[in-house]
Amino acid sequence: MSTAPSDRASRTETSSPVLSVRGATKRYGAVQALAGADIDVHAGEVVALVGDNGAGKSTLVKVISGAITADTGSIEFAGEPVHIGRPQDAQDLGITTVFQDLALCENLDVVANLHLGGESRSYGILGEIRMERRARDLLASLDVRIKDVRTPVASLSGGQRQSVAIARALLGDPKMVILDEPTAALGVEQTAQVLALVGRLRERGLAVLLISHNLADVRAVSDRVVVLRLGTNAGDFVTADASQEDIVGAITGARIVGGRS
Repeated sequence: MSTAPSDRASRTETSSPVLSVRGATKRYGAVQALAGADIDVHAGEVVALVGDNGAGKSTLVKVISGAITADTGSIEFAGEPVHIGRPQDAQDLGITTVFQDLALCENLDVVANLHLGGESRSYGILGEIRMERRARDLLASLDVRIKDVRTPVASLSGGQRQSVAIARALLGDPKMVILDEPTAALGVEQTAQVLALVGRLRERGLAVLLISHNLADVRAVSDRVVVLRLGTNAGDFVTADASQEDIVGAITGARIVGGRS
């Protein structure tokens, strides 16, 4: 039985976050991309990071994923101070990111894409049977419906491709998953499939950071909504308790909420 959103939000109030970022700043010449941004994400929680274009969402995600280094600020992961200076640092901690371009090889099948760069080998020979079995088990555990895992990714729907990219991110047993616009350019049915998959990540106890412009999707799947505006925090809402107007007001600057709503 799944836990109600308000119950999950209450539980995370008293637990230590898996990820905690404090005072992150980043400047590109005259542009202040981040101006002291904070964010917490707990295990078994989906936090949506929202804001208008130029709000600093992508920059903050790049800091967490190791694509760039913040000028100032601190990061704690699993309760310990950490330095993330490159993507490998984030991966070693257990942070994995699924970017909007998915980085899938369309000419390869699902099995090959899931294991790309981490193929199973024995005496230099690919363990095709072992990889196929692992692929089937992983997709089944996530309730991802793909009839034939030997199907080229080019033949899959947009929702199925997104699901494969998310499944691939789980092969390293991460503690936290960052999803960059996972429902962008998807139809209604495919969007529902991906949002259901995000919910299953939460059920597995993962900390999930979701970046999205679609507030309907955000409200459907998130436990909390963190709003950035002009590189700093403009609101932190418990999704179940916040109205659409509250969130939009924080995004546009009509209403600034320093703490949780």
